[in-house]
Amino acid sequence: MAATGGTIRLTTAQAITRYLLNQFIEIDGVETRICGGGFGIFGHGNVPCLGEALYPHRAEMPLYRGQNEQSMGFAAAAYAKYHLRRRFMFCTASAGPGTANLLTASALAHANRLPMLMLCGDTFLTRLPDPVLQQLEHFGNPTLGVNDAFKAVTRFWDRITHPAQVIQSLPAALATMLDPADCGPAFLGLPQDVQGWAYDYPEEFFARRVHRIRRQSPDMAEIAEAAEVLRSAARPMIIAGGGVQYAQAVPELTAFAEAHGIPVVETIAGRANLLASHPLNIGPIGVTGSDCANTIAEAADVVLAVGTRLQDFTTGSWTAFARDARFIGLNVGRHDAMKHLSLPVVGCAKRALPLLGAALEDYRAPEGWTAQARDERAKWDAYVAQNVSHGNRPASYAQAIGVVNALCDPRDRVVTAAGGLPAEVTANWRTLDIGTVDVEFGFSCMGYEIAGGWGARIAQAEVEPERDTIVFVGDGSYLLMNSDIYSSVLTDKKLIVLVLDNGGFAVINKLQNNTGQPSFNNLIADCPTVPAPFAVDFESHARAMGAEAVTVANPAELGDAFTRAKAADRTTVIVMQVDAYEGWTTEGHAWWEVGTPEVSDSESVRAKHAEIEATRARQRQGV
Repeated sequence: MAATGGTIRLTTAQAITRYLLNQFIEIDGVETRICGGGFGIFGHGNVPCLGEALYPHRAEMPLYRGQNEQSMGFAAAAYAKYHLRRRFMFCTASAGPGTANLLTASALAHANRLPMLMLCGDTFLTRLPDPVLQQLEHFGNPTLGVNDAFKAVTRFWDRITHPAQVIQSLPAALATMLDPADCGPAFLGLPQDVQGWAYDYPEEFFARRVHRIRRQSPDMAEIAEAAEVLRSAARPMIIAGGGVQYAQAVPELTAFAEAHGIPVVETIAGRANLLASHPLNIGPIGVTGSDCANTIAEAADVVLAVGTRLQDFTTGSWTAFARDARFIGLNVGRHDAMKHLSLPVVGCAKRALPLLGAALEDYRAPEGWTAQARDERAKWDAYVAQNVSHGNRPASYAQAIGVVNALCDPRDRVVTAAGGLPAEVTANWRTLDIGTVDVEFGFSCMGYEIAGGWGARIAQAEVEPERDTIVFVGDGSYLLMNSDIYSSVLTDKKLIVLVLDNGGFAVINKLQNNTGQPSFNNLIADCPTVPAPFAVDFESHARAMGAEAVTVANPAELGDAFTRAKAADRTTVIVMQVDAYEGWTTEGHAWWEVGTPEVSDSESVRAKHAEIEATRARQRQGV
């Protein structure tokens, strides 16, 4: 690797590694390497060349050995989410099934607009040894392979067919991952021969560069128009999404709401934008929301949607609002700002909110409206307090959430995903500090919980190692993907994992029953192909992976076990059975559109179909 005449001869893999090592970002006045390292499983498609390139830099760019490529991607997504998209991890996988395993994780990162770089093996560019191990042959198109599947689930995709191409492709991939509007996963397919081919790269390409996240200022005409609509509002409301945190606009959102007395509701991704105790925090909105937020949403005449993509769980499939309510979409992404004919304000929330506030001048929402919102929140708080309490009734998700909420540190990070827990955490968790809740519901992906907890803990250890990462996971998701308990033990990245066992896929069983159907193939007890169900020993399983583990019988024992887990220095798994039918949060749910049979022999199915269809009259039709 000798340098001559302003160039340096490197392989493609070495060039990629060197480039990433020299890209920095300014965070709170400190320059930090953008790429925090990587997650990798080596195989024949990446170990000879990319492995060789990474080895000399293993201290500056740590490579975490994964157990499953999909879970590596989940961990990378959680890492980026913790760092508010200002840092990312790469994932490297071998050719064929190793790379294919990343598809689900890439889709998750795409849906959640999270940066993740995938460096994946590919078939030989020369095709001399074709067909090769794990190659999918398409008889009419020899260029088509597994890696092409990633085009649907990435924001940037390229296949490197010559070493010089990385000079253009790597900066373009990085620009995508750092773009506030187009942020998402980037994929580089690396043919096994091209990885090792050498090229005389200009030394300037590897110069140290410091990047900053672009803050787009809004068009002042859009600000003026939005201010005019808001000034006319008798019942304004703010929906605060995850984009508020990515824009680091929590202070601006809080100041704006306080200055104008406007109630704020939170999306699932926007949980922990405001503390639970803030008087203008009227709770989570939507299908997994709260009675207080949904009551206010039904009455609001102007809705300012900040940093949200208005997913159906937020909008109640567009039944959560008055049909004549007017929407203002404040978003850095044009695509999101214009949804449902919203009046768009395209720009960074950190810049746009103060400008919009100045344009509103001394406007304040009517005091009666704000007082009504506070009263609704007080009713909901009383319901949650009762819901999380425990006594002579079956153990539930809500009770477990309440126990942990009461005992955790305000800066501990909570992670969950998919199944019934996102709804229960969203509804029952009382935010103790800003940005401490990660409920993955953009892709609603089972298996994210423990893997995402590991990635979040890696990021957390870089900033606040004294705090804990707490994972809520159901038995179904645990059985789908649990190997990163082992990863956390191997890498000394402590987790506290609560396994809440309800005997199967209980939330989908609940949906099945709620659409008039009998329980079938969701709870283990209702699977016709299971002649003799038995209980999984989750405690022993977790111990086999090196974790501390304990099974508790009730929420009181859970509190004691959680306190011990907080004091422990290694990953602890706490197992508790919860009831599959009793103890669900029954209040706070907006309507959600699901497909139901128009024709059925079942009277109960027909009745539920009619009931669900009757609600459609409230659904906004995009206007």
